[in-house]
Amino acid sequence: NSFSKYAGFTGARLGWTVVPDALEYSDGSKVRDDFNRVMTTCFNGASNVIQSGGMACLSPEGKKEIDSLIDYYLGNAKILQGLADDLGLDYIGGDDSPYVFVDLKGHSSWDTFSTILEECQVVTIPGAGFGPGGEGFLRFSAFAP
Repeated sequence: NSFSKYAGFTGARLGWTVVPDALEYSDGSKVRDDFNRVMTTCFNGASNVIQSGGMACLSPEGKKEIDSLIDYYLGNAKILQGLADDLGLDYIGGDDSPYVFVDLKGHSSWDTFSTILEECQVVTIPGAGFGPGGEGFLRFSAFAP
């Protein structure tokens, strides 16, 4: 898991992985040991400042603040959903995440992104950026106040 979206740690990466002790390869060796070897070889670890921020997020006060932010972002997503409904646009998302993907009905996500940016000065995310299945969609984010 990660604090990136949950706690707004955008750009400051901090996460965790749980590898059950009972999880073994077919030869009986522990997956945990192999995972630890790979991680300590490839990654130097998060800085003390970032780790302290993560610990603060897990405190009762931190959890309360994060819950408040999640409620705020999901409220923003409802506004985006309502606007899409009012405009007769089909969309996916916004119920359990702050992202709403609008179906562009075959139009290019990059062309639509460029048009909205140039004409409205609103930043969206072209669905093509999420791979071939994302083409034809535009992502709106409910993070902004």
